Amino acid sequence: MTETLYCSSEELSDLATPADYVAAVREGYRQVGEGAPAEPRTKLTSADPPGMLTSYVAVLPETGGMGGYTYAAGFGERDAWFLTPLFDAETGEPLAILDGAAMNPYKTGAAGAVAVDELARPDADTVAVIGSGPQARGQLATTATVREFDTGRVFSPTPEHRETYAAEMTERTGIDLEAVDSAAAAVADADVVITATTASEPVVDADDLGPGTHVTAMGQYDPDERELDHETIRRATYVPDLRARATSDAGSFLSALEAGVVGEDHVHADLGAVVAGEAAGRTEATELTVFDSGGTGVETVAAATMLYERAVAEGRGTTLEVAPASEALTGR
Repeated sequence: MTETLYCSSEELSDLATPADYVAAVREGYRQVGEGAPAEPRTKLTSADPPGMLTSYVAVLPETGGMGGYTYAAGFGERDAWFLTPLFDAETGEPLAILDGAAMNPYKTGAAGAVAVDELARPDADTVAVIGSGPQARGQLATTATVREFDTGRVFSPTPEHRETYAAEMTERTGIDLEAVDSAAAAVADADVVITATTASEPVVDADDLGPGTHVTAMGQYDPDERELDHETIRRATYVPDLRARATSDAGSFLSALEAGVVGEDHVHADLGAVVAGEAAGRTEATELTVFDSGGTGVETVAAATMLYERAVAEGRGTTLEVAPASEALTGR
């Protein structure tokens, strides 16, 4: 028997800061840039009841973990559950099963923050956020650790939501955030733009983006839905989290590709290649850069391994016994 740790979201929620997530995720993408394996998500949908079952995985040998997410969203309960199986990357033994909900905005936000660090101008000091939900909070909390933003603006269709977000995130990050009444007003003169929405049509217009802007688009991972317009994709140095994702479920890129606006060779590099130094990040101050983030096993395994190690050190979690196949897979 092997002892495997189960940790609830509550047991994990205070084990790491946003900067800790960024450091762990940066290291994960470096390994992928140097050849560690990671695959885009597999998504299965149900029409009745409407729902989605998703999984994605990665192996991070130097971190010491492998695994990923399996989560269900929708269906009869109209909710979501995130489970993270984590294995030892050397022995293959199951280390943990983590409730992955609490870490989700931070591990996903950390991927965006790593991209901002690689692709945004070093002097970026104004940020715009489109969206006001948990992912928008996680994106800004982590991104604020890699750039010193003085001011920012947030737009979300519901006034109460954007005003609450501005007040809460000003207090959390020290950025002077203003709630505004349109996406165009939010992105005007912004150095970094973050889209974290459930929109199916573009929420950002290329004409509203100034020279040298960086855009992190993380709200959609569906081939038929997009947050960015064709012109933004065409003008940008385009960097997805994983290269294979660009032509599988990156809706903004796929829409531009299908319209003939760009070809598959428009993908500059994936994030791992940039972090590992295999490809350049930003090369010009006036360059428009885009990071297309749909969620991968890279940030999931990186964050989960960090949290598992800290939970063990703190004596948290419940031990489960898992039998190896050599004992249990008998056919008897």
